[in-house]
Amino acid sequence: MKQIVLGTAGHIDHGKTSLIKAMTGINTDRLKEEQARGITIELGFASLVLSGGQLVGIVDVPGHEKFVKTMVAGASGIDVVLMIIAADEGIMPQTREHLEICSLLGVQYGIIVLTKIDLVEEDWRELVQEDIRDFVKNTFLENAIIAPVSSATGQGIPELIQILDSVCREIPDRSPSSIFRLPVDRVFSMKGFGTVITGTLISGQVRVGDMVMLYPSRISSKVRGLQVHNSSVEQALSGMRTAVNFQGLDKTMVNRGDILSSPNAMFPSYMVDVSFSFLKSNKKTMKNRTRIRFHTGTSEILGNLILLDREEIQPGEIIMAQVRLDSPVAVIKDDRYVIRSYSPVRTIGGGAVVNPVPPKHKRFKSEIIDGLLQFSDMTSEEMVAHRVKEYGHRGVSFAQLRIMTNIPDKKLDGCIQSLLSRKQLLIADRENRNYIHVDHFEKLMGGMIGFIGQYHQINPLKPGMSKEELKSKLPGEISARLFQLLMSELARTNKILQDENIVSLSTHVISLGADQSGIRSKILDVYLKAGLTPPYFKEFCRNESLDAGKVKDVLLLLIDEGFIVKIKDDLFFHSQPMAQIRKELVNFLTMHGEITTPQFKELTGISRKYLIPLIEYFDSKNVTIRIGDIRKLRNG
Repeated sequence: MKQIVLGTAGHIDHGKTSLIKAMTGINTDRLKEEQARGITIELGFASLVLSGGQLVGIVDVPGHEKFVKTMVAGASGIDVVLMIIAADEGIMPQTREHLEICSLLGVQYGIIVLTKIDLVEEDWRELVQEDIRDFVKNTFLENAIIAPVSSATGQGIPELIQILDSVCREIPDRSPSSIFRLPVDRVFSMKGFGTVITGTLISGQVRVGDMVMLYPSRISSKVRGLQVHNSSVEQALSGMRTAVNFQGLDKTMVNRGDILSSPNAMFPSYMVDVSFSFLKSNKKTMKNRTRIRFHTGTSEILGNLILLDREEIQPGEIIMAQVRLDSPVAVIKDDRYVIRSYSPVRTIGGGAVVNPVPPKHKRFKSEIIDGLLQFSDMTSEEMVAHRVKEYGHRGVSFAQLRIMTNIPDKKLDGCIQSLLSRKQLLIADRENRNYIHVDHFEKLMGGMIGFIGQYHQINPLKPGMSKEELKSKLPGEISARLFQLLMSELARTNKILQDENIVSLSTHVISLGADQSGIRSKILDVYLKAGLTPPYFKEFCRNESLDAGKVKDVLLLLIDEGFIVKIKDDLFFHSQPMAQIRKELVNFLTMHGEITTPQFKELTGISRKYLIPLIEYFDSKNVTIRIGDIRKLRNG
């Protein structure tokens, strides 16, 4: 059986709480202050079983203007509203504001309840009903039944319950969602049980023993127990008024406005893209960056409304906008919200979330505005492709796509597989199910080819650039796995060559200019003739009147080619005398078993200036091993 949540709405003292008591026998004013003052301050809860067996959860909201914030929290997640209007007072300020709030929150079903009919004459009641019909024109209550009742005498209460039964039969099942979410509207501690939170389970399901997470704090805990309408259950489903008992979670860690969901299912954000309806009842225009109060679920967060395509909005207009918040909010696509002015506080508009985790938009960008406007008309596959493309080289995970598209898991997975098969998307990280749009993948590859090409132009004598340097040129969000995927694709398509840590374009050929060829010949000639007593690098450049920078480039090339051997930073040998002395050293050690420094000096005939660097070089290359004052041939 489907789950129905009913909410009350209406002006203070129009009899909301009395009506619920008359219908259910439950007084939802549980606080002493509420009972003493005779007004509802906090949300109240009750339930009612209809004749067909349908169980209806009831949320009773306060009507005083000071508690509209609490009313919004209670109205979130309701399926049907009882819009309560007292016959002796008629339509009042909070009647209007509550109707606007219910409309903005997307409530589509309701009954207008005319209370306190025992206090007025029949002709007065008829006049009030005429006013009500005019009042609800062009709203979701335009064709709603008006049910006259008296909570004091019981008149009309049975008929109202029958009407409610009929309306509940018309309400469709909630849209399926794979994401369990419960906005917290109350938190308290019970002796022997610990922390308990309550709320309307707006999507998904939860079981005893499940690990859950609070957002935006991301605190995890385990479900110790569940209750639905004061009865213990093993599982709670979407639409149920639910109480959740936690294991090892302190009450101070939870606040009204938090969202309870599965671990890592939600992504709190300081920005939200929205479709924003600025109420016709507003008296003035609203400017860009106006300070606002953003209400969604059971939360209220301060922020600014960014108008993306204009400087101000007129009453009655519907636009795309971005809300930038002072603290993060955890929402998904299609969530409803209400915006109230900062001061004085009143409801000014609201609508639906278009993107719960958007990038920060620049204003007056037609492609951004067009994308937001067209998003609701896209097919599921188009939505997925659009969102992945929007996030560029960062890519988007499956978990992010769930909240960005609000598509059930099985269907979302099918969309992704179809886009992968058509090569519109690529898997950037298989383990974390992260995807990148092919357009951005190709842009990254093009950028990498450009960076390598620039490196070749600046360093024509070097074989290529290091992988680390190439990755450092790319945006910081590029993961190691995506970088390796890019490298593999470039290599597969023969765009680049890899030699261990060095990357080059496949077309790159080292070619020396006329002056560089001269330097090359000079280096080889001088160092070969010098044998085991070559000039130090600076000395060579000075003696030959050559630019050190140009010489160094050619010298490094000769090292890569194996013609020159680097002994230390400023000392280089030609490879031929190096090969000869290595051979002689190995022969000596093979015959004698060990060699001292004086013996090595006698073998080479060179001064200590060259002797020590040379013998230490052979140590570093594992030709010899030093033991005290002698060296031996290193085994293996």
